[in-house]
Amino acid sequence: MKIKFAYFLYSFKEDLRLLLGISFGIFLFILFFQPFLLDKFEFNNRLLIELGLGAIIFLFMVLVRFLVQWLKQKYEQSYPVYGISAFLGGFIIMSLCSVAFAFYLRYVGQVSISFFVMVKIILICLAPPAALWQYDKVAELKEENELLRQEKEMIQEKVEQFEDDFLNKSITLISENNAENLSLQIADIAFVKSADNYVEVAWKEGDVIRKKLLRNTLRNIEQQIKPYANFIRCHRVCIVNTRFIAKLERNYSNYWLILKGYADRIPVSRQYLLKLKEAI
Repeated sequence: MKIKFAYFLYSFKEDLRLLLGISFGIFLFILFFQPFLLDKFEFNNRLLIELGLGAIIFLFMVLVRFLVQWLKQKYEQSYPVYGISAFLGGFIIMSLCSVAFAFYLRYVGQVSISFFVMVKIILICLAPPAALWQYDKVAELKEENELLRQEKEMIQEKVEQFEDDFLNKSITLISENNAENLSLQIADIAFVKSADNYVEVAWKEGDVIRKKLLRNTLRNIEQQIKPYANFIRCHRVCIVNTRFIAKLERNYSNYWLILKGYADRIPVSRQYLLKLKEAI
């Protein structure tokens, strides 16, 4: 309980700067635009009266804000519908400040309270709750954005962990005569390329890209690696592992892929260009 109360006081202290800023803004507005006739007083006395209007705004904002936040912290878990607290707090601030302004101007500033004066009072007293509502809305959006960012990071970590576990599995690429089968880890296969009656399989071994010919068709090999989404066809004669793609280059109407650790360029046909861009 003490920890919660201490946290509440700390968070409320953060609001004090905001409340002081709003009160000072109201004071400057009244000082420069002179919405109320205070000609009966000298400049210094008029300045004190206008400063008192800013103090009224600050006082009621602190009291209402403190009370609303305390009630919200105490009853929000029991009564989730308490979301009307922001609107209720703003209405109370506007009402109390309007009444206090009217009495203060009438008995301290010696201003005749007319309908037009009350309209100006209400409009001025409407500014603080509007500013507080805007501040709370931005703070709420920032909090939601931070929660979404954390959730996204957690999902990305899980996806990366799943991909690593998935790609560390081994696959055996089968030749037509079953005599030259090749067992490799999914993550190590760089590309598979058609070579007449054979397919050329390139994989990473240490820091070197090694190659081997298998007697098979690219279509058959494609069926074997189809369950693994990191493989994508970039040309009618080539399938690449997206984890090896360094960049996509273009020269006029021709496209090539640059693979990590591989000097030669891999051709890209327009037929597969859009899907390839989406994949990388």
